[in-house]
Amino acid sequence: MTEAPDPEVVELATKIFDLARQGRTEALVSYVDAGVPANLTNDRGDSLVMLAAYHGHADAVRALLERGAEADRINDRGQTPLAGAVFKGEDAVIRVLLDAGADPSAGTPSAVDTARMFAKTELLQLFGAH
Repeated sequence: MTEAPDPEVVELATKIFDLARQGRTEALVSYVDAGVPANLTNDRGDSLVMLAAYHGHADAVRALLERGAEADRINDRGQTPLAGAVFKGEDAVIRVLLDAGADPSAGTPSAVDTARMFAKTELLQLFGAH
C-alpha cells in the first residue's frame, strides 16, 4: 500500500516549481542550496530547468545548471529544456543551455526539429544543422 504524499511536502514542491516558472532565482536557489535536488521534477517529468527555460528565465536556468541540474533532462513527453526554449523563442535561455552543453538533437521533437518546424534558420545554423 502506497502512502499518500505529505500535504506539506506537496505544498513546498508546488512552491518551488512556481519559483522556477516565475524566474525568482534567488528564492529558488536558496531551496536548492538547502538540499532540494537541482533535478527535482513534477508529476509530468518537468524539471526546474525545464520550467524556468520554458518561461524564459535565463538567470534561473544558469543558476540551476551551476548547482548540478541536467541541461538535457527529458520530461515525460520526450521534450528537453532546449526544445522548449526554441519553441518559446527564448534566445537568452537557448544560449545558456548551449553553453552548458545541451544537445540540440536530444528529445522528441528535438531543438533542431523544433527550429525546423518554425523555420528558425538562425538557430539551425547555431546548432550546426542545415
